[in-house]
Amino acid sequence: HVQLVESGGGSVQAGGSLRLSCAASGYTYSGYCMAWFRQTPEREREGVADVEANGRTNYADSVKGRFTISKDNAKNTLSLQMNSLKPEDTGMYYCAADPGNCPHRPAWYSYWGQGTQVTVS
Repeated sequence: HVQLVESGGGSVQAGGSLRLSCAASGYTYSGYCMAWFRQTPEREREGVADVEANGRTNYADSVKGRFTISKDNAKNTLSLQMNSLKPEDTGMYYCAADPGNCPHRPAWYSYWGQGTQVTVS
């Protein structure tokens, strides 16, 4: 049974930092694409960053240079370090996973966490 559990969200002032974590269990973690998405009531779910099974990372243009995605295969944990946060970074952040290469669309991801709220004011 695959399970993804996010943590680390909260409220922060603009310019501040937060670190999100996603604890994964129930599958061979190292062989999966892992990703972070975010969503607000006004916007569709959008990709923030992903890391391929081979370690290659990709970022949305809006977060490049501010966010860093990383995964620890030994601990089955995915992280997102968010610096220089802006109000437009506000949203529910979701961890997602899929075997093999990272899908091009959110709907193609096999597994999702419940989300953690990030609010930047």
